[in-house]
Amino acid sequence: MSKPGVREGASNTVTRRFISGVVEGFYGRPWTMEQRTELFKREQKWGLNTYLYAPKDDYKHRMYWRDLYCGEEAEQLIALISAAKRHDVEFIYAISPGLDITFSSPKEVATLKRKLDQVREFGCQSFSLLFDDIETEMCPADKQVFSSFAHAQVAVTNEVYKHLGEPETFLFCPTDYCAAFCTPSVSQSAYLHTVGEKLLPGIDVLWTGPKVVSHVISVESIDEVSSVLKRAPVIWDNIHANDYDPQRLFLGPYKDRPTELIPKLRGILTNPNCEFYPNFVAIHTLATWCKATVDGGQRDVEMSDEEQDLYSPHKALTLALTDWLQEFLSTDQPGGPRHPLAHLKKESSDEEPMQTDVGEAAYVPGPGENALYTAEPLTLDDLNLLAELFYLPYEHGTTARTMLQEVDWLKNHSAAALTETDETAEWRSRAQRFDEMCEAVVQMFNRLSNAPNRNILYDLYNYICDIKSGVGLARAYVKTLGGRGRPSAQLMDDDPEPWGFRGGLSGEFQRMLPGHGNRDLFRHPPMSAVYSTRPYCPGDKMEVQRIFREMQREGEGKVPTMTQPQLISDCLSEGELPPSPQCGLVLEDEMGVCGFALVLIDAKMAAAKIQRVVCGSVLGDFPSLVTMQLLPRVTDPAPAKCMIGSLLSSIKSSGSKGAFCELRQRDRRMLDFYTKLGSFKTIKMAGLPEDIITMGTSL
Repeated sequence: MSKPGVREGASNTVTRRFISGVVEGFYGRPWTMEQRTELFKREQKWGLNTYLYAPKDDYKHRMYWRDLYCGEEAEQLIALISAAKRHDVEFIYAISPGLDITFSSPKEVATLKRKLDQVREFGCQSFSLLFDDIETEMCPADKQVFSSFAHAQVAVTNEVYKHLGEPETFLFCPTDYCAAFCTPSVSQSAYLHTVGEKLLPGIDVLWTGPKVVSHVISVESIDEVSSVLKRAPVIWDNIHANDYDPQRLFLGPYKDRPTELIPKLRGILTNPNCEFYPNFVAIHTLATWCKATVDGGQRDVEMSDEEQDLYSPHKALTLALTDWLQEFLSTDQPGGPRHPLAHLKKESSDEEPMQTDVGEAAYVPGPGENALYTAEPLTLDDLNLLAELFYLPYEHGTTARTMLQEVDWLKNHSAAALTETDETAEWRSRAQRFDEMCEAVVQMFNRLSNAPNRNILYDLYNYICDIKSGVGLARAYVKTLGGRGRPSAQLMDDDPEPWGFRGGLSGEFQRMLPGHGNRDLFRHPPMSAVYSTRPYCPGDKMEVQRIFREMQREGEGKVPTMTQPQLISDCLSEGELPPSPQCGLVLEDEMGVCGFALVLIDAKMAAAKIQRVVCGSVLGDFPSLVTMQLLPRVTDPAPAKCMIGSLLSSIKSSGSKGAFCELRQRDRRMLDFYTKLGSFKTIKMAGLPEDIITMGTSL
């Protein structure tokens, strides 16, 4: 088994250290220079070694990448790079020119080199070119020079890499940086194959896993992409990123990445929450993960005496929260509350001096007066509760799941609260338990609000206020179900205070959508539109044409419809040929026809219609033609699967050996649908226009 960070050459092997650390790569307010310096101290303390500078909203990193840094900006970057070196952290400067660079322009490439030369003069020795989150259509000038978008990116990256003297660390972020973006799959992606074959071997490639925010990153998925890229990737991990939803924060441990990945990766960087101080857990647990071994050898961090696993997310979280608690309770953290000055120099002035604390005795309430408010200290249990309420994108913590389950059960069995039944005692017991859990959230909020380190509090405050309010509404509702007091005005009033309803305009838009609630981690009740399918009839021709043309306009982008190559199935969708008998279905929702699926048992008719020559062996294996389109408002894939399954069963009974479909590469929605069906595979067909992909299934 190869070791992590090993670059293999023809005659020798050079060991490079495993990249581990943090990428500041989110959208939103960048971290301050003080926060980044604090990050370097933490990385050094915890054994991480890398910081990738890539804040999306630093305008000279992305939008105005051509502009050189001014004197003040240069001083800040020089100080930051020096601070990283002092703490043994490798500073990687990233630049994102992909929004508007002309790859074929020598002037543009020279501008890019000039910008990186300036940063190199600041003391930076490691660099990264990012081409993520950009349009994939090349401009006319680039099309004349490069055969594909991948060739353009690789050519510029290789040239810049050589210009900088082939630095030890140079990272490349592809446009297709996760499996979900690859067409039609990772192993068959022409883009990734070009990157793997043409990118110089000293350049490492960033990869986020199966998705942009990956739930699980498996060894098998890394083996697959490594084979295509011809190198081990560096994981840009978005598991703790929250820039896509201002109501979410992630304080759970680093998990669902087996430590068996370590020897198969060049490195791993976490792109965490936008708020700096709550990232203590994300970075701390990543550091613990990176110290694990996969061969049973000596470990840097022992999880517990009895723990057999090399890495335990639960134990790693406890370690992180234990250390974090000390920061909460400390008043001397960077940016935290300052100690009062012991001596103030009195300035001469004719004005009356301002009253200050000069060491007066503490106030002591007298008999019958209110006792002084005393803030209870924050506890480790409080931080465990906080982490479980704000856990991970695909998973609530144990307490959060339990609270949701309790409310659901109490609501569905509310009759037992008011009428004596066999469940009445259980209902009251569970209601009491839920009330105690809600009270724990309130007390956690109070203790957090009084914690000495205000910097951490201010990053958390909006989130803990929101959860306290939401829990309060649920608590009042359960009390109402149990007949304890009058119904809560927050719940029942038709003119409530604004804190009695959540989400603002964004929340209202979401609640209007047919799929609202489908992606809740606790899914009850399921919410979806109602669809019905029926056989296609000649009267549906106009509706099918309408949907087909609407979807063509949706997929035009920068390519006018007139210049798009014609698909064999277009003559079916346009109504120039009818589907074979009993081989057409129409999908309807409450608004009318919203999709269709049509089949020709003998595809030769359609090929002849557009004068397309199709290989005889292909038609021998896949004699039938299928086409399907769904309007964007159809968000549930189940009806489409039912239509395809029904039609394939029908043509199989008629004697067909298989069916194929043609898709445009830009139609990612349908490409993803057919790929996830599992039965459709890509077919190589000679003479196809570059933009067309053929997929087939045997029957």
